Amino acid sequence: MFLLDPTLFLLVAASCVALSGIPGLLARRSAWGQRIAAILVIAASCLGEVAVISLLSGIPASSYQIDWPLPFGPALFSADHLSTIFLFPLFLVTGAVALYSVAYWPAREKASAGRLTFFLGLFAAAMIIVVMARNGVLFLMAWEVMALSAYFLLTTEQQSSDVQRVGTVYLLATHTGTMALFVMFSLLRGTVGTFAFPATHALSLTVPVATTVIITALIGFGGKAGLMPLHFWLPGAHANAPSHVSAMMSGLMLKMGVYGILRTLSFFDQLPVWLGWLILLLGAWSAINGIALAAGQRDLKRLLACSSIENIGIVFIGIGLALVGLNQHAPYLVVCGLAGAFIHIVNHGLFKSLLFLGSGVLIHGTGTREIDRMGGLARRMPVTSPLFLVGSLAICGLPPLNGFVGEFFLYIGAITDGIVAPLPLAALVAPVLALVGGLAVLTFVKLFGIVFLGSPRSVESAHGHEASAVMTGPMMLLAGGCLVAGMAPVLLVRLVTPVVGFYAGLTPQDSAQVMGQIPLVALTCANVLLLVVILAVGAAYRRRLRTSPRSQGSTWGCGYLEPTPRMQYTGTSFSEMAVSLLGSIVAPNRRRPTLDTPIPPADARFSYETTETVLDRILIPVFRVVGTAFSYLRKVQHGQLHIYVLYIFATLCVLMIWKH
Repeated sequence: MFLLDPTLFLLVAASCVALSGIPGLLARRSAWGQRIAAILVIAASCLGEVAVISLLSGIPASSYQIDWPLPFGPALFSADHLSTIFLFPLFLVTGAVALYSVAYWPAREKASAGRLTFFLGLFAAAMIIVVMARNGVLFLMAWEVMALSAYFLLTTEQQSSDVQRVGTVYLLATHTGTMALFVMFSLLRGTVGTFAFPATHALSLTVPVATTVIITALIGFGGKAGLMPLHFWLPGAHANAPSHVSAMMSGLMLKMGVYGILRTLSFFDQLPVWLGWLILLLGAWSAINGIALAAGQRDLKRLLACSSIENIGIVFIGIGLALVGLNQHAPYLVVCGLAGAFIHIVNHGLFKSLLFLGSGVLIHGTGTREIDRMGGLARRMPVTSPLFLVGSLAICGLPPLNGFVGEFFLYIGAITDGIVAPLPLAALVAPVLALVGGLAVLTFVKLFGIVFLGSPRSVESAHGHEASAVMTGPMMLLAGGCLVAGMAPVLLVRLVTPVVGFYAGLTPQDSAQVMGQIPLVALTCANVLLLVVILAVGAAYRRRLRTSPRSQGSTWGCGYLEPTPRMQYTGTSFSEMAVSLLGSIVAPNRRRPTLDTPIPPADARFSYETTETVLDRILIPVFRVVGTAFSYLRKVQHGQLHIYVLYIFATLCVLMIWKH
């Protein structure tokens, strides 16, 4: 049984992933070091998935203890059902990214490939240990390794001033959150007398520091998850990192913040009433604002990054519904909320990683991230375009793909329990999700249509080319996962049912009884029927194209004798109306030409730029004011020793008078 222990498998997998980058450091400019790293990571990912399946099948996981010389108690490792929700997509995406990186960031062409491979392994291994750690200090050590590895990955192209700027913002944001976690674990240590994690539901809400622990957890972990208004580091970091790094940061690292909040809340036997409504409100705010920001973006990767804020918001909507249900003793709402949140955690890891890997293929093939400079890439990228379409449909929450399944649980929970309980405020989740879904459809119709359809809008797009099978193969794996999870939602339900019962405090029978009321069979049949209809219509259309006579002619040029590709709709023009309606959220900067021009008119220029409200309009102005204020204090640092002695003497006098 020792050799079949899931915890042992996970520790071995984490060790292999952590050490995978060493051959790349030793064999610089050689492809073999990178290939060995990829093989080690893929093997470790397979081993990790075996451990996850073992946990789900009921094999108990052991706890491992390391008596290190540090005065913080022994280092404890273990895994439970909550861990499986985060480990399953972690291993799947990490293995896909390892293979993808061999062609996307080849060692023979990129001098930074060795460093990138090394920190990529450390990054993934640290996330595994974060999920397995059962000691506060061990957790913080793994958390910091994860944060610093992400920083070094993000700043791979450190010669760019934009990368340096977003790297600094990320570093400040992540360490501010870590300070909050230091406070949280210190308070827990003072309460329970040890840095070991308390048992599930072991702490009472009457503990004096309970509210402070919960608030610091929301700040520290919510910032890492990208929950608004702590999201300001996310768009720039994910946009400027290498695309396969962005896939792991968005698809995996954000979930570590969600895991931290869930793990912390599981320590308490009861949670305050206000917490569920607060998380529900923050989730709705993040979902609406995140997709509104995404709708106005022109940068491909920044658009995907902003949509991650939306999806994290959907996850927190589910968690908020469940916490409200716990306080209102509404088990149906608890199960639907938790199941929807956990399913969306897994699904987001699949389709968002797929889209970021697809963005890497687009950037690799065209040399640009600007959506308005692309176009007509469906013909030039016949493999990438349908895979990217799968990811786009999945992230919009459209059947028959997996993005719809988690939101379906949230819809069912909000609407049904709003009638039965009744909780009318919880029922408002349904229109919020509908609004978010509509904006998501607008955003990704714009993205896919402008990038893949029409004519090339630039020379780079005209010379776009398909990527190698080493890059498209991992995308096929993730796209297949999106399709299978959407067509067979019962697989996702079986994955999350144990953790729903574990976290909600329900017996397996009660959890299964509530799950049995969800129309999964009808959902599966509807998805299968829809897929059959899509395939049949597609086959009929292709057959008609082959058999019908073809003719060529010019399209209507709107009165122009020689229309050019620049006259096509751009992504900016497509989303202009929505951005105008959501102007207070998106806050774009428009510089329009003046109309009082001479005859003949002079050259005019129009520019359009989206801004980050929290960062650009709040934090940076505040830091400038603080910096200006502190600049006056530098005058006291004049280097004259006798004046410094006078400062010390005056300080002592003031302290003695105050004490007296």
